[in-house]
Amino acid sequence: MSAGLPAGGQRRRLALTGVRGAVAKGRDFTREALRDWGWDGTETAEDTLLLVSELLTNASLHANGCHELVLTAGEALRIEVYDGTTTLPRRNPAPQRGVPGGHGLYIVERLSDRWGSRAHEHGKAVWAEIEADRLVSGRPTGH
Repeated sequence: MSAGLPAGGQRRRLALTGVRGAVAKGRDFTREALRDWGWDGTETAEDTLLLVSELLTNASLHANGCHELVLTAGEALRIEVYDGTTTLPRRNPAPQRGVPGGHGLYIVERLSDRWGSRAHEHGKAVWAEIEADRLVSGRPTGH
């Protein structure tokens, strides 16, 4: 296993069904996991928190709320947000510059190495991955 990777890979789950402040709780949960895994203090770690915020916000606004946040660490960090609708996300074909809304999936696409979605029996999961080497070698944010 490469240096800087959590031993044997790890998975953390945060239940969010009916939770107030799901986006903030998800960010705090992710921040703690990144710290525990030695992946904090870099620009990439900050990008990861923004990714989590975007995925949770999209689930809250467009998919009847967040049900669960799952973080899986290994060769990549996989972020999965589960919600209650089977409608797969689509990027807004022409979000307007300077106008709020419609930019979330563009942000997810720009900050992650890969992203996608999959429907399941009770809804869907929207996921994004960031390669572990980016989390290890990202430039310090100055915190």
